[in-house]
Amino acid sequence: MPIPEDVTGEEIDKDVRQELQSLPKTLADDVAKNLVMVAKLIDEDPEGAYGYSRVALRLASRVAAVREAAGFAAYANQKYSEALAEFRAARRMTGNIDLWPVMADCERGLGRPEKALDMAGAPEVHKLDKAGQVEMRLVAAGARRDMGQLDAAIVTLQSPELASNSVQPWTARLRYAYADALLAAGREGEAREWFAKAVEADKDGSTDASDRLAEMDGVEFVDALDENESEGDGDLKSGREEQKDGLGDGQGASAASAEDSSEDRDSDVRDS
Repeated sequence: MPIPEDVTGEEIDKDVRQELQSLPKTLADDVAKNLVMVAKLIDEDPEGAYGYSRVALRLASRVAAVREAAGFAAYANQKYSEALAEFRAARRMTGNIDLWPVMADCERGLGRPEKALDMAGAPEVHKLDKAGQVEMRLVAAGARRDMGQLDAAIVTLQSPELASNSVQPWTARLRYAYADALLAAGREGEAREWFAKAVEADKDGSTDASDRLAEMDGVEFVDALDENESEGDGDLKSGREEQKDGLGDGQGASAASAEDSSEDRDSDVRDS
């Protein structure tokens, strides 16, 4: 797959670069460039990112960072079985536990929420940092919802991190998940409150909390151009109808005929 000229491979994380030092320099540079493309495209073009990840995997399947990148690219494309296999491979290579939550979410994607819940209660969770533990809580709540256990999902999300007033990288997503679970359970007043709190914490627009809040408040967003065109059409139609209504029967028929001729001419102009 083509690599843009401005991609050098130097953009990758220094830890990944260090992993690639086990490869011949030319090969390491090629792998690095493909990993850069995965990172650049994974949000806006998941299919493209997946393609570059497959190239990197073909070149260096024994590098843990490559397996991890391939896992995230597969995950972004909802290829959960493939993603899970890559994450497991990366974990075997490094012994790193950081991928545990996303591995559990792959189990959800494969229709195995019970397995995800088992992973949420495993000893590995205690080895995660705070961000990882919050992520695991989000996955566990999602698994509860998959199983139709709304109240249990709500309880799962209730935590010191949710109650805290400090804003952390995970705060907006945690508040959003809680609001969404409350809304699903029919607790609209509480849901609105937590969507509002999610908006306060969502500085980078990682959720659509503001849209959900506006929807609850009955606010509708209309394209201004479409609205103006519709209003213009309505005014024109109204004017023509008033003209017809002000005429006698004979004159009204003549006006209608004139209007039809005018519309025919308009049509001819448009067709030409």
